[in-house]
Amino acid sequence: MDSFTKYEIPWWSTSFDNGEEIAVSNAVKNKNISQGEITKDFEKIISEYLGVPHVIAVTSGSSALLLSLLAMGVKPGDEVIVPNRTWIATAHAVTLLGATPIIVDTEPDIQIMNVQEIESKITNKTKVIIPVYMNGHKIDIEKIRQIIAGRNIKILEDAAQALGSKDKNGNFLGTIGDIGCFSLSVAKIISTGQGGFVVTKDDETAFRLRNMRTHGVENTIQVDSWVMPGFNFRFTDILASIGIVQMGLLDKRIERIREIQQLYSAGLQNFQRIKLIPNSQNTIGPYIEVLSPERKKIMDELREHRIESRAFYPDVLSVDYFKSPINRQTKSIFSEQGLYLPSGPTLSNLEVEKVLNVIWKFNSNEIIRL
Repeated sequence: MDSFTKYEIPWWSTSFDNGEEIAVSNAVKNKNISQGEITKDFEKIISEYLGVPHVIAVTSGSSALLLSLLAMGVKPGDEVIVPNRTWIATAHAVTLLGATPIIVDTEPDIQIMNVQEIESKITNKTKVIIPVYMNGHKIDIEKIRQIIAGRNIKILEDAAQALGSKDKNGNFLGTIGDIGCFSLSVAKIISTGQGGFVVTKDDETAFRLRNMRTHGVENTIQVDSWVMPGFNFRFTDILASIGIVQMGLLDKRIERIREIQQLYSAGLQNFQRIKLIPNSQNTIGPYIEVLSPERKKIMDELREHRIESRAFYPDVLSVDYFKSPINRQTKSIFSEQGLYLPSGPTLSNLEVEKVLNVIWKFNSNEIIRL
């Protein structure tokens, strides 16, 4: 298949035909364009869902991280602990503030921070630890708290891929640390196209986040002086009008994604060279993750059948422009073998079946060749 052929089954399937067009039209007609009352309503809906008092909507999940680190006082010379497996925005937010990302490896069989490695990475320069809930997988935040007890180190949860996931105690991931960051980009359970939000339970932190969202003066009616650093991280009512509709779909979408995960789990359970990475109880990840030493061959075979898939992105340790003391040369199994199969809340059972049929045939042919 050439590079211009349209995929019959894309790697991510979602929809914006649930009343979003009407909501946006109404916002425009009522002149709710920039950040205003609809954004406040959207923030309140998320606040009630997650059970947190403060939600601050921003332009993206990436800007949520940058704003949060800024509010935490991260500055040049500081160190921030991040995992080797994450979307690069996590580490970029650190470097854009002049701080240094200190990278820890992940668990051997799942793309989450290995908590046992954190202690050895902490120095007197450590300001923040960013656990990342890749594909909704949970991390033991209580263990991290024990490690940093008595130290002035904050926990910033990167929950960009974890909306709806909970820890063993039933707390939503992203609401357990000092600040939590979420993404609303297209390839998430709910989306506003682009966008994100920050959550916190601390009143003073929320005050700083809201001010910094608008150049440090959002809570000021008349600007007579500049009181704190900030930038334009503001959301818009147009995006919020989409978000309100999408939030109404969240529970059904979580249920549907669980069904899709179960279909893939059943279909791939007897494959020796394709390993599904499942989500544990109470967690939900948007994506179907598998590991296979035959990744490229599987991707090529799916492409021939007009089915799109995506390789996992590279390790953070592979970045050569960070100033971190990185000596590791080998790649992780995730960067070498990780693959996202077609996923998303509007993926149909028939589409899952088509994907599995291609993989079954590929697996049978490969076995015969052996």
